[in-house]
Order: sequence, then structure tokens, then C-alpha cells
Amino acid sequence: MAKKGSNTTTSYIEWGEVQLLISRLERDKNYKFCLLVACGVYTGLRISDLLQLKYSDILGGETFVKIEKKTGKRREIKVNQQLRELVQRVYEAQSVQDIEKCMFLNKYGTKPIDRCYVNSQLKGIVRKYRIRTGGNISSHTFRKSLGRRVMEVNNYSNESLILLSEVFGHSNPSITMRYLGIRQQEVLGVYDSLSV
Repeated sequence: MAKKGSNTTTSYIEWGEVQLLISRLERDKNYKFCLLVACGVYTGLRISDLLQLKYSDILGGETFVKIEKKTGKRREIKVNQQLRELVQRVYEAQSVQDIEKCMFLNKYGTKPIDRCYVNSQLKGIVRKYRIRTGGNISSHTFRKSLGRRVMEVNNYSNESLILLSEVFGHSNPSITMRYLGIRQQEVLGVYDSLSV
């Protein structure tokens, strides 16, 4: 439980910083978190679904289907070419023999790592690589970074907000705006508009 008055809202990482983090993790052979960050920002999956990914999901075709754990909804995800190439490199570098193997197994290879472990490790990774963030880091950071990137590339258009609400499984775009902190950003921008 968070301390009273503490900020528990998860932040996002700017797209350039995310790409830098992924490349540094790959360079340092921290393949598990390299793939976790990449799969997270390129798919927008919740951590419960992300941790269940197999190599075959990414390498098996142009798209894959996930039944979301939280909502039970069916989601078809297109695999980004950069993500496919990264997963292929890591798959080969680790000499993985079984394409049906889970990508995020614990150190014993018996089951996927869990959300608490991911969150604690992410904090250390962000510190180690001096990645700039706007606040707290957690597994939600992946989804928020994807959302912010899509909004940025599409000039914060209503259409991109509607598409993101579909991707995130939100019931309406206002929830997506709140999730991404868009409204708060606009409210804070009011103060900047007072300058002459």
C-alpha cells in the first residue's frame, strides 16, 4: 500500500528513451527485460497477458491472437517488424530450441516471472540506464508509452484516441485520456498560456 500523499500514478517513457533502453538491454544481454520492454511498448498488452507470451506469438506470423486475462476479450495484434527482428535476434542469441517456449520464464525455467518482480526490476533498470521518466515506473509504463507515442505521432487527434481506447480495451475515449494523463497535461498547459 502506498504512503498517504505519495504519487502512485505510473508514468510513461518518451519513445526515444524507450528505444535507447531496449538497445542497451540487448547490448548488455539482459534479454528478458529487453524483450519485455519491447513487447510491452509494441503490443500494448497488460502485464498479465505480456508475461504469457511465447516466441511463437511473435515469430509465428504477421498477427497473433490473445484472449485478455482481465477482460476475457479477444484481441488480434499485428507484430511490428522491429519487434519481430529483435525477438528473432534474441531467440538465436539464446539458442532457444522450442518456439513454443514462454519468453519470460523465472530463473528456474518453471513458470513466468510475476508482476511484482517486473516492477521492482524496472525501477533498478531505469536508474541504471539513467532513463528519464515523468514519475513512477511500473509494468503499466509500457502501455502508457505506446499510447503517448501514438497520440504524439497523430498530433493528439480524436481519431487516435478512439483507436487507442479500442487497443487498450477501454469502454470510451475519456477513460483513455485519463489513463494517458492527457487531460492533466492540458490543464497544466493553461498556466503556460498566461505568459505574454
